[in-house]
Amino acid sequence: GVMEKLGLGPEVLLQENPSLIYARLTGFGQTGKYAKSAGHDINYLALSGVLSNLGRKGENPYAPINLLADFAGGGVMCALGIVIALYERTTSGRGQIIDASMVKGVAYLSSFLWKSQNAGIWSRPRGENLLDGGAHFYEIYRTSDGKFMAVGAIEPQFYDQLIKGLGLDSNELPIQMSISDWPKMKKKFASVFAQKTQAEWCSIFDGTDACVTPVLSLSDVASHQHNKQRSSFIKNDQGEISPRPAPLLSRTPAVPSCERDPFIGEHTEEILLENGFTKQEIAKLHSDKIIGFSKPKANL
Repeated sequence: GVMEKLGLGPEVLLQENPSLIYARLTGFGQTGKYAKSAGHDINYLALSGVLSNLGRKGENPYAPINLLADFAGGGVMCALGIVIALYERTTSGRGQIIDASMVKGVAYLSSFLWKSQNAGIWSRPRGENLLDGGAHFYEIYRTSDGKFMAVGAIEPQFYDQLIKGLGLDSNELPIQMSISDWPKMKKKFASVFAQKTQAEWCSIFDGTDACVTPVLSLSDVASHQHNKQRSSFIKNDQGEISPRPAPLLSRTPAVPSCERDPFIGEHTEEILLENGFTKQEIAKLHSDKIIGFSKPKANL
């Protein structure tokens, strides 16, 4: 209801411009019991049903930072909705309102959870399934130097290469999909991975199809050979590292800025002046707490 209070609700603006695409990105959506309630990623994830599937066996569910509901179910799905509306407008000439709810967005994003329940992938309690930490061949293991390796050798041909790289004899092991043996195999794998450093394991598994990769920290991800070869990360004029825009388009690739990120509100006044607002109008918007200013301070 914030935009309505400003006289800028979709009904008003669509009367002015019927081809306008008006996106409303919220946690709980525009209608429903929680529509006007406060919340955060963890709350939207909980209401979507997805959070109940995240976590280790015997432990509480856990939220994976705030990436799933906020950015994936919210931002990405909202952006996709805008693209869809733009495409539809090419034939109808009309705009529309996009109700991008993070609860619905992350639920839809996680359709795989619902569609694959009868496939045996999610038939067991949390933490005992193929992709949630139950399987020994889809797990993260600690190395001797306190770092980690990620293992995702699901297919039999990849699993064979994993066993070979670990120096184990497949004839002395239970079959890969023997679920009752998974806990025992996880302990065995953990003891083997703990015998070498992350770099040593990389030297063994790099170039193979064992689906084993190092778990890189934010401080060393940009220096990894693969990421360097693809220029996957950039450095701004402050020396700060961040991911390069993705996906990569062949004809019109994004050209990232190497300037520091602006502060929230740093350019508010300049933008409003460019768009015809007077200094008096801007001051009134600021005093009414509709806009905010934030100017960088000089380092003396």
